[in-house]
Amino acid sequence: MQTEKPNSLTSQILQSISNASLIPFLAILTAVILGGIIIKIVGGDPFLAYKGLIQGSLGSAKALSETAIWATPYIFAGLAVALAFKGGLFNIGAEGQLAVGAVFSALIGYGLPEWLGYDLPAIIHLPLAIGVGMLMGGIWAGIVGALKAYTGGHEVINTIMMNYIALNTTSFLLNGVMKDPSPNNVIARTPLIAESARISPLFEGLRVHWGFVLALLVAFLIWWLLNKTTLGFEIRTVGLNPDAAQYAGINVKRTIIVTMLLSGMLAGLAGSIEVTGLNYRHELGFSIGYGYDAIAIALLGKSHPLGIVLSSFLFAAMRNGATRMQFLTQLPVDLISMLQALILLFVAADAIVRYIYRIKSKGERVVLTRGWGG
Repeated sequence: MQTEKPNSLTSQILQSISNASLIPFLAILTAVILGGIIIKIVGGDPFLAYKGLIQGSLGSAKALSETAIWATPYIFAGLAVALAFKGGLFNIGAEGQLAVGAVFSALIGYGLPEWLGYDLPAIIHLPLAIGVGMLMGGIWAGIVGALKAYTGGHEVINTIMMNYIALNTTSFLLNGVMKDPSPNNVIARTPLIAESARISPLFEGLRVHWGFVLALLVAFLIWWLLNKTTLGFEIRTVGLNPDAAQYAGINVKRTIIVTMLLSGMLAGLAGSIEVTGLNYRHELGFSIGYGYDAIAIALLGKSHPLGIVLSSFLFAAMRNGATRMQFLTQLPVDLISMLQALILLFVAADAIVRYIYRIKSKGERVVLTRGWGG
């Protein structure tokens, strides 16, 4: 008698991709069609606009490099928000956690050699700069997790408040003790980090760096964590039903704190990689919007790591190609924000997409956070 072979890892991944990608794909298609109609109404040529968008984001090696640069922090921050979603939490604090990670990475990057009085080898200095930024982002989010677990404080309100604290504290530091002391500097930014704390480019002549490869690797690790480990099972179970999780013996409070800690570490990693791989310093305002775009990316990617990678590329391509689109059509760059809003509208209201394309619902529903508005 033949026994059915268990599904391979590859088949599981492909099935998961298929289930998660249909509605987002149709949402993007619908938004592109509707966006083209709007472009035509305002007097533009939708085909020329989309041609410029594709050329500016994918039309050359340099364009691809710049799109990958945009996608890198989006992937990390999107994974941060998605991981919290899986645990039933709504982390709106990725913006602040990213800033905290960036400022501490910069501090280690330029300050540590000065404090020690000698240069560190890159094999020590670079992981230390990234690790400290990642850790501080995790601690910043872990505070919110502890408040949620032990006081019931809503993570949405607390992460928003922590954003204000993080961003204003960062502004104070960059305009004060951490400001680049160079005589000609009038910008709120840190000194350049040491060479030993920098991530090298992937290709000579292009700005894309090894942080992009790390982002793809981390996306796979998060998928593995959520689907193949005990901790991932606990995070998903608490996210679906904390009462059932507690009845099953899962420490719900600890899981909430760990989930927020890991989420913050991913957001902090986004800031660290931007400092060590691209800007080589922390500059006030460099990351404005990344944390909030990450919420949209996580929603569009249905909180699936691969979906987040793809949606990050979409957002990155739209941001990177916007300038070329504007040059060819003389249309405002704000149209890109309109397209993003349309995509998210159709993803969030997936019943509209199902109705348009006559797709039967399988009874699925997305739970973003427990007790929302309660």
